[in-house]
Amino acid sequence: MKKIISIISIFILTLSFQNCSSQNTTDTQTVATLVNSEEFTFHAQRANPMNYDVINALNSIPNNPSTRILQLDGDGYIIELKKGKMEVVLPYFGRAFNTTYGSTDNSYRFTSKDYTVTKSQSKKGNWVFKIKPNDAKNVSDINIEVYKNGKAFTSIRSNDRQPITYDGYISKNEETKEKKIE
Repeated sequence: MKKIISIISIFILTLSFQNCSSQNTTDTQTVATLVNSEEFTFHAQRANPMNYDVINALNSIPNNPSTRILQLDGDGYIIELKKGKMEVVLPYFGRAFNTTYGSTDNSYRFTSKDYTVTKSQSKKGNWVFKIKPNDAKNVSDINIEVYKNGKAFTSIRSNDRQPITYDGYISKNEETKEKKIE
């Protein structure tokens, strides 16, 4: 009886891991359409800080797994690319070099209307977007690598902070309906 229960539990765990690994993947045709249009939303699921002070602080928390990856809750951490407009809402974990005392501006939250995008394809068939916002005060460049299954890897280099990377996926931009004033 114990063998049957253990076999069933292993089977259920295997199915749940397969389910988790296939989440947020998109078929290659949809990914190619999004990449070619250069209009998509990157959804950050994990943050990878580069600062070892942050990693050591995270590892000192009781019952915390000793990883340098931070799981991000919610779906509000995005980079949205549209024609002529880019919106960035991402958290930041790391060392900032030029901050003002008492400042709460600790994350990447800005809208850029003046930016350049350079798109290329790697040897493995992944698409690489190099974005240079010209009107953002603290971001020098954003790199987004989009894989064939819709997963994406983003790195942000800043003028006044240590670099940080994010793992996530891309999706179609949500349609925003503007309210009509009557």
